[in-house]
Amino acid sequence: MDPAMKRGASGSASATFRRLLPSRLRNVPFYVLSGMVAVTFLFPLAWAAFASVSATPGSAQTSGFGFANYQALFNWQDGLPTYFLNSTIIACSTVVFTLTTSLLGGYAFAKFDFPFKNVIFMVTLGILMVPVATMLIPLLILLKTLGLQDSLLGLSLVMSMFQLPFATFMMRVSMEGVPADLEEAAQVDGCGTFGIFRRIILPAVRPGMITVALFAFLAAWNDFITPLILIGTSGKEPLALAFTVMREQSIGIINYGSLEAGVVVMALPCLILFYTLQGQYVRGFMSGAIKG
Repeated sequence: MDPAMKRGASGSASATFRRLLPSRLRNVPFYVLSGMVAVTFLFPLAWAAFASVSATPGSAQTSGFGFANYQALFNWQDGLPTYFLNSTIIACSTVVFTLTTSLLGGYAFAKFDFPFKNVIFMVTLGILMVPVATMLIPLLILLKTLGLQDSLLGLSLVMSMFQLPFATFMMRVSMEGVPADLEEAAQVDGCGTFGIFRRIILPAVRPGMITVALFAFLAAWNDFITPLILIGTSGKEPLALAFTVMREQSIGIINYGSLEAGVVVMALPCLILFYTLQGQYVRGFMSGAIKG
């Protein structure tokens, strides 16, 4: 038989086999690969949750299973509520500052023409190429000059600055995807610049806003090096910094049980937020992909 005819017959048989194979079986490789990736990412968190309630050498849970590690974590030094409140204030303030600045900046870059617009935008994105650690000491000196050293406000402002390049880029792309016809129709109805921004732009870019807010929250909630340099152990440290200095009172043994409980406490808000907002998060990344 001619080789071309053999390849045609083989391709036809393969296509027939795929048609006869149930759709669920055709997706088995995808499910297997996705399951393996999920297990890889979830195993450390599951192990932390298990270790937080099990007996661990040097921990408050001496035998069996229970919540002694969580109780020790709750009462450690200034108390878990204090550190949790500090992290919440820092993360929420970072989200507010980042959203406010990036929305206004993205609107200006997307909808207005002004001198050196693209140059300013590229300089803003250039912050992404500067290592965070190299900027912390100059920022510490600046905060000290402004009287914001060892303050949650100063720390939130610094973390917002680190988020602004990505947030501004995200908002610009999202706003450029809003059809100009909607803005022209709003202008005909008598809306000014602020009215268009509030009534047309903001509702249209809500998925992008949620994406930016989620990124800013997660970065501020989990950051360690920035609070370490700008706040230290002044009593205002967030959860990530407080847990790293956790020790047993005797012979300096690390309290792994309470540390694992702290990992679970820190992970829960992130998991809840991401699970709640995952649909908007995906749409935010896709916003601006199709314009007009």
